[in-house]
Amino acid sequence: MIDIDKKTFDSLIDTAISAREKSYCPYSDFAVGAALLCSDGDIFTGANIESSSYTPTICAERVAFSSAVHAGKNSFKAIAVVGGKAAESVSAYTPPCGVCRQFMTEFCSADFPVILFDGKEPKVLTLGELLPESFTKINLF
Repeated sequence: MIDIDKKTFDSLIDTAISAREKSYCPYSDFAVGAALLCSDGDIFTGANIESSSYTPTICAERVAFSSAVHAGKNSFKAIAVVGGKAAESVSAYTPPCGVCRQFMTEFCSADFPVILFDGKEPKVLTLGELLPESFTKINLF
């Protein structure tokens, strides 16, 4: 299901954990980090950034994708997402929210791997499993 070697897989999780440290989450105290692997091997990171009015808040996954697209990347292999209370270690799976799942469908196919980590055991789901029957550009024609 996932076409990356064990070293890259583990590195992606570690990079997401490191990215989480840059979260700005004074309202929820829930820090999320993401590490996006591009097809060429480059990795872009993101952390959630909150706003007191909530609506402009942006999730870690969308920060990573936006940074990558802004850098000219548009082909992706996998993303790792971790989260939890800001001052605590990762201890539960943190799947992407609905908005992030929909955002990812703009750039990734249904078989795109999403790696979740609970501090002990990674879990890999596909974007299609996370968002079945997604709305994509084919729905616009």
